[in-house]
Amino acid sequence: MNKLIILAAAMSLAACATVGPANYGPADPKGFGYEETRIESNRYRITYRGSGDMPPEAVEDYALKRAGELALQNGYDWFRVIGRNTTGEQRGGVGIGAGVGGGSYGRSTGVGVGVSGDLGKIGGRDYFTTRLEVLMGEGEPPEDGDFYDASDVVARIAPAVIE
Repeated sequence: MNKLIILAAAMSLAACATVGPANYGPADPKGFGYEETRIESNRYRITYRGSGDMPPEAVEDYALKRAGELALQNGYDWFRVIGRNTTGEQRGGVGIGAGVGGGSYGRSTGVGVGVSGDLGKIGGRDYFTTRLEVLMGEGEPPEDGDFYDASDVVARIAPAVIE
């Protein structure tokens, strides 16, 4: 039993070692990074999936950065976020449980009460995904102040350095 627990812990640590922070860029084969869908000529849906080492704020920043890049690439000066959703899920880790029970052995019968409990997951990681729907525009931005300057966003949100 102890060997099984040690093996499970070692596998959990190995899994953690293979998943690092996502570099900023298009989605990789594991799905980390950005994807976009053009809905109309000046409207996009942008999704950024962060790896287990990225806090939700960084994932949201990277989605905004991609929105700014798309605006500039398409000749727009600013963009407005008209829909925003950030979700998280926990993946990986080792689940541990405990239980007690009884059984029947040949001519003897044992009566017992089973007890079970979940002691939680150990070593799991939180993965965050941000989805934005953005509307882009040219020239002077709206007067209500509910917009982002595309050039400013791209310049200020720098990708994290991965070592």
